[in-house]
Amino acid sequence: MARKRLRITFQGSGGDNLSGLLELPEQVRAYALFAHCFTCSKDVAAASRISRGLAERDVAVLRFDFTGLGNSDGDFANTNFSSNVADLLAAADHLRDHYHAPALLVGHSLGGAAVLAAAGRVPECKAVATIGAPSTPQHVRHLFAHAEPEIMSEGQAEVNLAGRKFTIKNQFVQDLSEHKQETRIARLERALAIFHSPQDDTVSIDEAGRIYSFAKHPKSFISLDGADHLLTNKADSEYVAAVLAAWANRYI
Repeated sequence: MARKRLRITFQGSGGDNLSGLLELPEQVRAYALFAHCFTCSKDVAAASRISRGLAERDVAVLRFDFTGLGNSDGDFANTNFSSNVADLLAAADHLRDHYHAPALLVGHSLGGAAVLAAAGRVPECKAVATIGAPSTPQHVRHLFAHAEPEIMSEGQAEVNLAGRKFTIKNQFVQDLSEHKQETRIARLERALAIFHSPQDDTVSIDEAGRIYSFAKHPKSFISLDGADHLLTNKADSEYVAAVLAAWANRYI
């Protein structure tokens, strides 16, 4: 069925212009919002493939670059988990104002933690899905643990993440500890699907177990056996899209 891909620009939490892509099917059953992984972009393969897969099943999906990443304006060094959540809420506002509020929130890795944190502030949201997500945002600290002494003493440090250099400031680290994610998950009051690979060596499957234990029903766990953290195998992303669409159909 014919579908469109629209370029979207909206104002993020810090006033910067954020870049998004809206996968728009000819017949829209519901709208979804996709949050990409830590330091990734909306164009990472998993985000693109899952969004297209949902659109092929009549779910319109907006994916966007968080402030300071991809094609969005702003400085990554001045962002944190709180600003990511606020960017998500700004994206939801844009959908609500110009199309329709998202009934489904989907997040990959730290983006999964962000959608769990944001869902309670999107009243139209009926379902949430996480993919390879940590149970708390503090999990990402292991990626730059070696630089934390410098971050604490100098206020910031340049770290190498997935082959690229990023500046991490003390405010970013401090913000991570201020989020009571267990409470948010327990009070989610939305259907929850947790996708995770037993072979994920970036975010342990134990994190999925913690999310599942915090959450109340309805909740589902879907094993992505054999997949890596970034779902680099096209078949894994397509599987997530197919199962997610079938699951979400019960709620949205």
